[in-house]
Amino acid sequence: MNLFITGRIKWVVFLASLVMFSCISKDSTRIKQQEQMRDLAKILADGKLVAVTDYNSTSYFLYKGEPMGYQYDMLRDLASFLGVKLELVAENDIEKSFEMLRNGEVDIIANNLTITNQRKKAFNFTVPHGETRLVLVQRKSNNSDESVKPLIANPLELSGKVVYVQRSSASAQRLKHLSEEIGGNIMLVELPKYNEDQLIDLVSTGEIDYVVCDETAVQIKAATLSNIDFTTVIGFPQHTAWAMRKSSPDLLAKTNDWLNGFLKTSQYQRVKRKYYNTPNHVRRLNSDYFYVQQNRVSEWDEYFKKHSSKINWDWRLLASLVYQESRFKHDVVSHRGAMGLMQFMPQTAEFFGVDSTVSAVEQIEAGVRYIKWLDNKMLDNNIPEQERVKFVLAAYNAGIGHVIDARNLARKYGKNPNVWDENVEYFIRHKSEFASDTVVRYGRLRGEETYRYVSEIIDRYEHYKNILR
Repeated sequence: MNLFITGRIKWVVFLASLVMFSCISKDSTRIKQQEQMRDLAKILADGKLVAVTDYNSTSYFLYKGEPMGYQYDMLRDLASFLGVKLELVAENDIEKSFEMLRNGEVDIIANNLTITNQRKKAFNFTVPHGETRLVLVQRKSNNSDESVKPLIANPLELSGKVVYVQRSSASAQRLKHLSEEIGGNIMLVELPKYNEDQLIDLVSTGEIDYVVCDETAVQIKAATLSNIDFTTVIGFPQHTAWAMRKSSPDLLAKTNDWLNGFLKTSQYQRVKRKYYNTPNHVRRLNSDYFYVQQNRVSEWDEYFKKHSSKINWDWRLLASLVYQESRFKHDVVSHRGAMGLMQFMPQTAEFFGVDSTVSAVEQIEAGVRYIKWLDNKMLDNNIPEQERVKFVLAAYNAGIGHVIDARNLARKYGKNPNVWDENVEYFIRHKSEFASDTVVRYGRLRGEETYRYVSEIIDRYEHYKNILR
C-alpha cells in the first residue's frame, strides 16, 4: 500500500474518531439534560420524590430523636398522595438549593419561599400555602447595658447600618432595593451558612445588631428570647410557596391539585397549629433534645459515638436503632418482656450478661456486642458490607434464624440471597406463606413488622445524617 493511500486511511480514521467523540459528547449532554427534565412520570417510575428544605426550628428538625417540621409533614403528605417515597435533602443556603433544583438534583424546594418576579423568571411556584412579611430583628433597649442601641422604628434609619441576612434570600433582595429607595447605603452582609434561627440568636447574644428575616421565623423564636424586638416592618406581606423547575409542569400541576385540596382540610390545620400556633412548640424549643437548639439527639449520644466504632457503624445509625427499640428510654419494659435501651429479650439478655440492674451504658455495650455477633454471622455468609446492615437489623428484630430462612428461600426461588431490597426482604415479608417449604427451619414470622423495622431505622438514619452533622 503506497504512502498516499495509507495517509488517507489514517485521516479518515481520525475524522471518524472526531465524529464518534462528538456523538458521545452530545449523547452525554442529552442524557444530562433529560435528567434535568425529570418530571412527574419519571418521579412515579422511580418511586421517589426528592425535595430540599431548610433545617431550623419550624421547617425540619429533630425532637427527642424523631424527625419533625412543617415542611417535612407537608412533604410526607404530598409523597403519600403521589404514592412515592420521600427523599429529603437539608440545606440552609438558599442559593445552593436553587442550584440543586436547576441541576436536577432535587425535584422541589420546600421552603417558605417568597414569590418574587426575579425568581419567577427562572422557576415555577406552587399555589401559595403561607404568608409572611420581612421585619427587622434588633435587641431591646436595656438601661443596664449601654451597648444596646436605641430601637430603629423607621427603615430610613438603616442608612449606614450593617444588616445581616441569609444569602440570596428575599431579605437580601428587599434590602438592596430599600438602599436605593432611601438613597442611603445599607451595608448588607449575606451569610450562606446561617439559617434565620441562628441569625436571630446572634442578635440576642449581642454578636450582631441587625437582622432582616421572615416575621413567622421571629415569632417562634421570640417565645424563648425575651430581649429581641421585631416590630419594625421592612416589607409588605408576601405569599410563600414551593419552587420547581420550568421543565416539571406535570409535577407542578399535580402538586397544585393536592395543595388546593389539602389546604382546606382539618389535617392541614393540625399541621399548621403543630408548628406555629401551639405552646407545644415552645416546649420543644426549650427541650434539651431539640437538636436545632442543643446539638443533642439523646442523653446517650456520647456512648453511641464511643461504642459504634466497635462495629464499624456510623453512630447515627446506632442511635436510630436504639430510638426504634426504646425511644431512648433506658428503663422501659415491653409487653413481651424486652427490656432497656436495646430491648433485649430475656434469653438474649442472659446470653450477654444483662439484667434489669445494669446501667444504660452497660445496656449499650451489650447491644453493641450482640450487633457485632450478628454482623460476624452475616460476614461468614459472604454478605457484602454495603448490604450487611439491613440483614443485621432484620436479625436484631426477628432473630437470625428467620433471616437464614429468608435467604434460603431467596436462593431457591431465583433471588439474590445477599441483597436485601426486593430480594431477601420479599421473603421476610411473606415468610408465613412459605412456612411449609422444605428450606424453612425456623417457623412462621410476622414479617411485615420486620420489614417496617428495617425500613424505618434506615429512613430515620437518613434524617439523622441530614441534620446531625
